[in-house]
Order: sequence, then structure tokens, then C-alpha cells
Amino acid sequence: MNKSLFYLVMIASVPIVYLIVSTPMASHEQYLFAAISLLFMLFANYSRKKYISVMMVVISLLTSTRYLYFRATQTLYFNSQMESILGWVLFLAEVYSWFMLILGYIQTTQPLDRKIEPLPEDVSLWPTVDVYIPTYNESLDVVQDTVLAAQCLDYPKDKVKIYILDDGKRKEFAAFAAKVGVGYITRNDNRHAKAGNLNNAIRHTNGELICIFDCDHVATRIFLQATVGAFLKDPKLALIQTPHHFYSPDPFERNLYGKHDIPNEGELFYGPLQKGNDMWNATFFCGSCAVIRRTAVNEIGGFAVETVTEDAHTALKMQRLGWNTAFLGIRLSAGLATERMTLHVIQRNRWARGMVQIFRMDNPLLGKGLSLPQRLCYLSAMMYFFFPLPRLIFLLAPLAYLLFNLNIIHSSASLIFAYALPHFLMATIVASRLNGNSRYSFWGDIYDLTLAFHLVIPTMITLFAPKRGKFNVTDKGALLDRTYFDVDIVRPHIIAAVILVMGILWGICRMLGYSPFMADPAVVALNIGWASYGLFFLMAAIFAARETRQVRKTIRLDVSIPAVIHYKSGILSRTHTKDLSMGGCLISTPNERHCADAIDAIELHLSSGVVAIQVEQLDTQKNSCRLKFCELSLSSRRELVKIVLARADAWIDIPRRKDNPIRSIFIILDCIWQVVRSFRFFKQTTHSKSSIKSVRTEG
Repeated sequence: MNKSLFYLVMIASVPIVYLIVSTPMASHEQYLFAAISLLFMLFANYSRKKYISVMMVVISLLTSTRYLYFRATQTLYFNSQMESILGWVLFLAEVYSWFMLILGYIQTTQPLDRKIEPLPEDVSLWPTVDVYIPTYNESLDVVQDTVLAAQCLDYPKDKVKIYILDDGKRKEFAAFAAKVGVGYITRNDNRHAKAGNLNNAIRHTNGELICIFDCDHVATRIFLQATVGAFLKDPKLALIQTPHHFYSPDPFERNLYGKHDIPNEGELFYGPLQKGNDMWNATFFCGSCAVIRRTAVNEIGGFAVETVTEDAHTALKMQRLGWNTAFLGIRLSAGLATERMTLHVIQRNRWARGMVQIFRMDNPLLGKGLSLPQRLCYLSAMMYFFFPLPRLIFLLAPLAYLLFNLNIIHSSASLIFAYALPHFLMATIVASRLNGNSRYSFWGDIYDLTLAFHLVIPTMITLFAPKRGKFNVTDKGALLDRTYFDVDIVRPHIIAAVILVMGILWGICRMLGYSPFMADPAVVALNIGWASYGLFFLMAAIFAARETRQVRKTIRLDVSIPAVIHYKSGILSRTHTKDLSMGGCLISTPNERHCADAIDAIELHLSSGVVAIQVEQLDTQKNSCRLKFCELSLSSRRELVKIVLARADAWIDIPRRKDNPIRSIFIILDCIWQVVRSFRFFKQTTHSKSSIKSVRTEG
């Protein structure tokens, strides 16, 4: 469809849209209208065609807009000043949610699934690449595998240079860099944190492209071959971003998911959202696992230093000057997730402050250079981080009526239900269809409620004072020697939960007549249901603070590699690995000799050669034995990194079961129940800081 025809259709549809949105109906008529619309949506959802998705998005938007029109024209009448204030606050929160729904649909309705652009056969045409690994005060144990993996990149050695960018100015890092043969760059100050570190490196290097990995992000061997080709095809391409995949579990995965296979919190962004951004040439730079064209960075004066999210701001500046960006949705690297909820909150706090800073200081709606879709994609990302206040408003709003008899929605329960329910159901169905492989239904409520109490004040302060605050790094690599319940991080959640329970109980008393307030039982029941809905997800957020024991330093991968066992007696046996990590392996044993004759070493037979490693036996079974690797030489560790972490197929995404909203509710319920069953609450409500060991990761 050409533009002229598109605009003609849009203009012609305005009267129809207005009629659908604005026609008033009694509750029974609205129920019938909603039922017909929902039946159509459910039948249409069986088809996977793209035009059906667009149609469902349009119906959902019409239904949500109809609900908002009903709220604006029929429910904003109040009997007191307090009701008026609270009523308008709730309505504005709903306007925010409606606006975010529109922006979300724009981003995710037609994602671009970009493919790898192959490099030319003539290697002389391949551009030169500088690999930057910025670090601040992280341990060498974290950084060394990232460096060794970068040395395993399948790219001509004369065209790639690797640099450790050490803002900590540590002698052991300089010695390590010299020992493994990579560059080492430092500076006299830490001005502008990570952005300043990168800008300093630009002045001392000259590669045509710059590849950046946070110091805990280990690249697969094919990273450059999968990403660099796009720069040769498009001379105006400034950035290609790849997903941030984490081989260690984040707090929700470790503390709440249990046995369930659920998409983690970041998969929605590094899936439908970034692919949708790519469709509109609005891919965000995320600070790591990306390749950038040097001339594009130089043209904007270096990496952005005005905000604490230098990555997204840098991409915005490049796009304002007409540079293109791209997202390749293939897992080509993996890193460490934040382990504890406290650290998770700190990281998200920085992201929120940074995006609000960009909103205030370089608003995408203003200025030149961006297309309308680019402006809306950036606006969506920035407006999202205002979610804490609306989330808390929705959570606590029913208490106004339950506890204080304040009518902040002037309408009957039947009419509210008739308009609100289809709006909620259709938005849920469409979100499940568009994003179901990357975000299961209702889990966004849990993620947002976990953060909302902690982010609401910082985001509001940053909105009015955008230059306040500083860059902070994120602790990663933590080990916990016992399970504990982190009361401090969920104290406001617990207080809110107690108040909600009080409101629900008092509401039940009102329905039974044990209250001086006159009340419509249907309205009370509606508010009890509303409060119970919020309480359900709030309890899941609270239970995510059960920090489970974590003593493994390395991730195990199912890898079968030919091996030879060396027994202390001198006898050798051929075998293979069942799983493998940077710290040890599980091997299949051909007989029971290992039960009497200890294993002294193991040889791993790789395509590149043989790696011999001294080992200790940890766990002995009849047909298998778990081994711990002793001290590895750098050459042996590099080979181990190549087969454990840097394999081309190391992080291939295995398709999971498609989302089902009803099943998702039961999964959440089971997650809560499993945590309750595992609790020994009174023994776990305190913890000792000495039981936590961590390092900090810049990014």
C-alpha cells in the first residue's frame, strides 16, 4: 500500500473509529459487544498470519480506547476534594498505560528478524576491528575468560586487536595483558566512568570498527564473522547490537522460577522489542556485545557522557545524524547476570535514571534527524521507566474505597466491569500472541512490582533534577553459602501487602454488614477482587527475595568430548565427557577402576589438539565420576574457554512452549507455593554480609 492510499484509508476510517469508541451502551449491551469482540479475537488467534496480528492489535486498541473514553466522559464526577484528587491520579495512571500500550504495539507488531550478512571471500576486504573490554574493579578471574574468548575469535589475527581498558589501573591486569599478548590501556582519572574509559581508548586505537564486551561477557568464536558483514553491505550502518544472554541465573530465575522454564526478564527487550526497533531503524546500543563504526562515534564527538546510560544515548546521537543501526537477534555471547535482588534493583535504578535523563536532556520528540517511528521507539523506552508510580497507584487504589469509602470512579460496578474486562483481556491476548515466546503473561506485573517501590523516588527526582546521581557499576559473580530471606529489599512490599490484606478483610466485613459505611455489595466485591489481584502478584514479588544458596562458580554445559583418563597407577582409559565447565567435568567411566584407582589427570581431545589437565575426584558413581580441574596454564584455559564458552553453538536458543495466559497464572501460583514450601521463615529472615562474596562488573 502506497502512502497516499494509506493516508486516505486512515482519514476514511476516522468516523468509524469515533463511532466505535464513543457510542454509549448500557452494561448488558456492552457485555454483548465485548463478548462478540472477544470471540472474534479468540478464533482469529488460531491463525499465525501477520495481517491477523495487525487486525487483533487494531481491535485491542479500539477496545482500550473505548474504555478510556468511557472513563473520561462518564466516571470523573466526585463528591469531595479528596475523591477528586485520587480519582484524577488514577485516571492519569490509566492514560499512561493506554499510551504505553500504543507505543508497545508500534514496536512489536512487525518485528524484523534480521539474518547474518556473510563476509566476502576476499579476506583483504574485511575491516579492521578493535575489541574493547572495559573493566573497573572486577576480579581478574572474571575478566580473564572474556579476554581469552576474544583471542579465539575466528577473524584474521592481523585485522583484530584486543584491549583491556582498565579504569582500576591495576598492575596484575597489565601483567596479564602482557602475558597473553593483548593491549592494555588505562588513564589518570575515572572521569565519565565507562563512557570516559571508551573515549580514552578511541584516542589510542585506530580500528575501523569497535567491538565492545563488558568484562563478564564471553564471545563465541563466530561473533565478528556474524556481525561485521552488515557494515560492508551498508556503509551508513553505525551499530549492530546482539542480545545480552546470561549463562548464570538472575534473581527471579534462581529464587522464584523453580523447575519451570520461563523466559527471563530481559528476553522481551532482546527479542520482540529490539527486533521491533530494528524494523524502524531505531535499535538501541546496550553497552556490550555490539560492533560500532569508528567514524560514526567520532562524528558525534565520542560516546555520550551526559547521562548514566551512555549506550542508548550514543545510539540516539548517531541516529540523529542519519546513521543506521541494526539488531541481530542471535545469541553470540554470554555473561553473568546480577545474582542478588539488591544488585538487580541497583542496576535497574541506573537504567531508569539514565533513560529519564535522556528524556529530559535530549528528548527524542524534539530536535532534528529522527523519523517519527524512531522518535516513538525511543519515547517508549524512556516512558517505560516512569512505570513505578502508575504501578503503585493501580496496586493501592482499591484501598481508597475499601478502607475510607472514597468513590474515585463514579460508576456502577457492572458498567466498570463491562468496559474494563474486555480492555484487559484483549490486551493480554494480543501481548501473548506478539511476545509469548519472550515474556509469559502476567510476569511483567511481578517484575515491575518488585522494582516499583525502589524506583519511584529516583525516577521522580531525576525527572525534576536530571543532572543528579552518578554512574554505578554492578556487582556480579557473587557466591552465597546459604539461603536467606532478604527482608530489607522487600520491606515496603511487605508493608503494602499487609495493608492490602487489611483492606480486603475490612471489605469482606462491609459486605457482611459489619461496618458503619453504607456500601453497594457489587462495588465492594469489585474492589476486593481488584485488591486481591494486586496482592497475588505482590506476593510473588516478595518471594523473589528468597536468596537461594549458590556455591557454583561456573556454569555446566552438556558437552560430549572424547577424553582419556589417567589413573594414578599409570593405566589409561578412553572415555568422553557428559558435561563440562571451566571448573571441572562429569565423565562417563568405562568400568569401576576409578572407585579403587584414583584419577590423576584427564586429556580432552579437541579438533585443535589435546589438552591435559590435572584433576581431583569429587563425586564417584558406578558409571560416572565428577572431576575438579586443578590449576590451568593460560594456553590450556584458552582451549577450555574455546570449547566451553566460545563454541559457535554454545548459546543457541532452544524454542520453549508458547505462552498461555491461563497456564501462566497457574505457573505463578505454583512458583509461590514452591517457595512457601521451602521456607523456614524464622531461620532465614536475617543474613550475614560475610556470607556473600562478589565482584563488580562495569556495565
